[in-house]
Amino acid sequence: MSFNLIHQDKNSNARLGKLKAAHGVIDTPIFMPVGTQGTVKALTVRDLEECSAQIILANAYHLYLRPGLEVIKNAGGLHKFMHWDKPILTDSGGYQVFSLAKLRKVADRGVEFQSHIDGSKHTLTPESVIETQLTLGSDILMPLDECVHYPCVRDEAEVAMRRTIQWAKRSKEALSQSRIPRQNEVGLAYPASRNLLFGIVQGATYPDLRKYCAEELAKIGFDGYSLGGISVGEPQDLLYNIVQTTCEYLPKEFPRYLMGVGTPEDMISAVDCGVDMFDCVVPTRYGRNGTVFTWRGKIVVRNSPYINDLRPLDEECNCFVCRDYSRSYIRHLLNASEILGAILVSYHNIYFYLSLMEKARAAISEDRFSDFKKEFFAAYSIAKTKVEDY
Repeated sequence: MSFNLIHQDKNSNARLGKLKAAHGVIDTPIFMPVGTQGTVKALTVRDLEECSAQIILANAYHLYLRPGLEVIKNAGGLHKFMHWDKPILTDSGGYQVFSLAKLRKVADRGVEFQSHIDGSKHTLTPESVIETQLTLGSDILMPLDECVHYPCVRDEAEVAMRRTIQWAKRSKEALSQSRIPRQNEVGLAYPASRNLLFGIVQGATYPDLRKYCAEELAKIGFDGYSLGGISVGEPQDLLYNIVQTTCEYLPKEFPRYLMGVGTPEDMISAVDCGVDMFDCVVPTRYGRNGTVFTWRGKIVVRNSPYINDLRPLDEECNCFVCRDYSRSYIRHLLNASEILGAILVSYHNIYFYLSLMEKARAAISEDRFSDFKKEFFAAYSIAKTKVEDY
């Protein structure tokens, strides 16, 4: 098996694991920086390595549209194209089709849509999405799924959920039948590994639909299971309830990936429910707008209280930004629209997120995750500031 469940905290559902992928072994729980278009915004590959990133996420929809598969194939795959030699998970682009496409038509066969970039017409099927991700050379593939928004009536949620199951089955068949060389055929460091395929649990906010979807996906059999269609506008309490109840229906011996959820509070709460993997644009998106994540809460460093503040962004952080630069200077950069300001805050935020997961893993290994969670929330609320969802 590709996933080794090493230890579960004695006082919670938090888990410690190792996920073996073709380009490396990933310690879980883990946060995956989002590199939608083959780059984590404002950061270089060397920056990500300094921050101890183990895996990044890219998006098959965006890369399919621009620069196109032929360009990436000519470069030898996405890893070589972006000079990243560690694992990559690619999202299928299902959410982007439903949220960005100018026009779309969904049927059992797949999705017809117009590009949000130039209006050109395209068709995605479960089979074509798998072929796209194999061409990219992804370590972990996500099948095409049908996303719904909150709130969603039950009938619509059920149709999308059942279609997601059928597409998942077709995706697994497409992966097994594809003639594109697998990861284990191209001489990588972990030759026993292969392209991993995760199933995606849909069902909106309806527990019985989530349960049915999780159980049907488990019957098909995947390398991991993702919780999709979450953080699309539902209240936080409802979000946590969906995560907790869905995790109860998922096989314990496989990794669980909560898609698109990633404030520090959300991640720690989801780890407590037994989630192993996260991705979110929050650390870099907020970073570009001057919002800093610290061990004492969020601050908006571009605001006036920091004009003469010579302290680092976070006095408890050891990243080079906090060692070398002051809040005052970074505030100046942001308000002068200097690119360096966005770079420095984005770097710090990614460093913070990955450090948070590292500390969570250490706490789980010592059976003290519940205490760690309480301590984190107590400290994090000290300087908690209302932050706009940019």
